[in-house]
Amino acid sequence: QVQLVESGGGLVQAGGSLKLSCAASGRTFSRSAMGWFRQAPGKEREFVATIGWSAGTTYYADSVKGRFTVSRDNAKNTVYLQMNSLKPEDTAVYYCAAGRGVSTSRRTYDDWGQGTQVTVSS
Repeated sequence: QVQLVESGGGLVQAGGSLKLSCAASGRTFSRSAMGWFRQAPGKEREFVATIGWSAGTTYYADSVKGRFTVSRDNAKNTVYLQMNSLKPEDTAVYYCAAGRGVSTSRRTYDDWGQGTQVTVSS
């Protein structure tokens, strides 16, 4: 079991940057794959990025590739999402999640945070 709390959301202008954090509790964190998802009003929750627990394996949605970077610090039980060159279409509630392996599907993640709002103005 992993408990997750996101933070770092806010309002930023297009082209700006924002860094999200997801603090985790639970002894299984270092062995968990971590994912970031987002949900805009009227849309389904969509995959953003994921990172494995070893070998630095990462995968990104095409819409954020080259702009977002996911990382983790297992000593601090924290996963991050660095977001650069933000666009208005990035506006959404962002969620972090813990699962057993790297995956783009929300069904493969067992534990979820409460979400943090990111708003990008034009």
